[in-house]
Amino acid sequence: MSDRYRNNANLYQGAKDIAREVNQVSDDYRYQDGNYAPSDGYYHDGNEPTQEEDAQSDATEGHDEDDEVYEGEYQGIPHPDDIKGKQKKKAPAMADEFRDKAELIAERMEDEEQLAHQYENIIEECGHGRFQWMLFFVLGLALMADGVEVFVVGFVLPSAEKDMCLSSSNKGMLGLIVYLGMMVGAVIWGGLADKLGRKKCLIISLAINAAFAFLSSFVQGYGIFLFCRLISGLGIGGSLPIVFAYFSEFLSREKRGEHLSWLCMFWMIGGIYASAMAWSIIPHYGWGFSMGTKYHFHSWRVFVIVCVLPCISSLVALKFMPESPRFLLEIGKHDEAWMILKQVHDTNMRAKGEPERVFTVAHIKTPKQIDEFIEIQSSTGSWYQRWLIRIMSTLKQVWDNLLYCLTAQYKMNTLILAMVWFSMAFSYYGLTVWFPDMIRYLQNEEYESRLKTFNREHVTHVTINFTLENQIHRNGVFLNIKFAKMKLKYVTFEDMLFEECYFEDVTSSETVFRNCTILSTVFYNTDLYEDKFIECRFINVTFLHQKEGCHLDFEQENDFLIYLVSFLGSLSVLPGNIISALLMDKIGRIKMIGGSMLISAVCCFFLFFGNSESVMIGLQCLFCGANIAAWNALDVITVELYPTSKRSTAFGILNGLCKFGAILGNSIFASFVGITKVVPILLASSVLVAGGLLALRLPETREQVLM
Repeated sequence: MSDRYRNNANLYQGAKDIAREVNQVSDDYRYQDGNYAPSDGYYHDGNEPTQEEDAQSDATEGHDEDDEVYEGEYQGIPHPDDIKGKQKKKAPAMADEFRDKAELIAERMEDEEQLAHQYENIIEECGHGRFQWMLFFVLGLALMADGVEVFVVGFVLPSAEKDMCLSSSNKGMLGLIVYLGMMVGAVIWGGLADKLGRKKCLIISLAINAAFAFLSSFVQGYGIFLFCRLISGLGIGGSLPIVFAYFSEFLSREKRGEHLSWLCMFWMIGGIYASAMAWSIIPHYGWGFSMGTKYHFHSWRVFVIVCVLPCISSLVALKFMPESPRFLLEIGKHDEAWMILKQVHDTNMRAKGEPERVFTVAHIKTPKQIDEFIEIQSSTGSWYQRWLIRIMSTLKQVWDNLLYCLTAQYKMNTLILAMVWFSMAFSYYGLTVWFPDMIRYLQNEEYESRLKTFNREHVTHVTINFTLENQIHRNGVFLNIKFAKMKLKYVTFEDMLFEECYFEDVTSSETVFRNCTILSTVFYNTDLYEDKFIECRFINVTFLHQKEGCHLDFEQENDFLIYLVSFLGSLSVLPGNIISALLMDKIGRIKMIGGSMLISAVCCFFLFFGNSESVMIGLQCLFCGANIAAWNALDVITVELYPTSKRSTAFGILNGLCKFGAILGNSIFASFVGITKVVPILLASSVLVAGGLLALRLPETREQVLM
């Protein structure tokens, strides 16, 4: 009896094993459109022959290979030999922890290559339509916010420097602080977007920008204003690398170059928006309020608030947009990615009037997950220890991504792209700062040519209540003179005698008293502070109720030409942007970069003929229009050269280097204003030629699927 019992037990155990394998095999098949579709990890477009169209199997006829009937065939249970074969195929996957990491990485790379081609087919099936255009405008607003941020400080600086009594060194720091924040922000947010997600990081970065940009419009002190603009730049720095990586993952190969180029137009729109708002708001000094003598909210602060609107609009609209399905597939979230792709497909099909078309994708390949994030239990350690582990793990993954961009596979492309990005930023941002400074310098030269000089004048017993402007008074005498409710603009008093004079409600701009003697004189409610008197002698002089703070003089400082130059410079980009978008997929990215940079270098030489304001404005428009095609192609090729898991990181590194080039270009080019034009022109043109020739060594990517 024991033997019989033992035999029955063995039979029972064997039946259980077969049933278990049957369940495993049946799990590998999913029901789709009335047929059982194998979930083998590959994309099926529905064109494969069905089981009825194919030759009938032995199982359906009730016979095995030797024409013998075995129990369970008619119920569709697989043959034991088939089960053993499947077990052999699955055996290696069950022991990943014992396999070499290099082998796992190789397997993941193979999976990623299969996913790249499969994903391209899926995006083509989803089509290009309403969904992509909605995302286009939402991400365009984020890119517009980046463009606005670059222009804001330049527009408010003439007003803010007087409102906050800024010295020349403080003005220079305020002009560079935004680029510094954007440089750091690009690297940080670009790296985090490859680990935490495109949408999540973009929302956080835009929220930081909006919050601190809004706050900066209310703060009064220079230090806190500088800090707010720094953090604001830190936030908006993430928009550029994330936006291009995000949008590219919803585009097919045929549409990618063109539509990423169209997206670049929003940066130009940001410049136009900032110029138009500055022109219409800042000169209206009355658009503000004051709270006592300490707190002033002038019109330039209203302008800062208005410039936050594109960022806030994009932030709100992003809430209704999905995460990138390509990113979700990279981290193994198959079902979420599938649902988003189905949403894209259905949205586009409904817009095309074909709501009956069915999304035929049953299963999408997901790469093997190697370095998965390990979540510690809530009972382990304190809350800050758990958060510290999460943060350190994420930062290590970001650092690994940074190093990955310098591995043998990507090292050469990364170095070439870095030099091209740097050369573009150094010349472009350097010249765009140099142009307005040169125009201002030409204006000052013309202004000084009309300078009036008064020698040995003797004025007594009169009241002066009109503006004195662009004058020099030497070796004269003012006796019993009343200066009332007037302005002194660019006036110099040298070796003068002021006796029994009365200054009341006087404001001054670029005015100085040098080696003067002042006797029995009263200064009441003026801004003639101690620093405006150089080596002067005071005898029986009284200062009463001096004005507090600095005071704006829009008639001189906020000349509309400042805004007009930026407006026309941004508008001139439009023709180049249209041409580059239409030709991007026809002539290729490499020829576009090289050709645009070489043409821009030629445009630089025309700057030798810029001896008037109108000529300089025209040359700036020519340079910006020729340069934009290279920027567009550079953005496109950067997202196409790197895999999805490293795309945003690589873009962030290169864009951070771009901002460093902008800082360097601004500092160097500005130092030559009024000294010589030769150095800036030769420096910009030579850097552009070198970068353009170097770009020709990059691989062409227009026929490449998005890895």
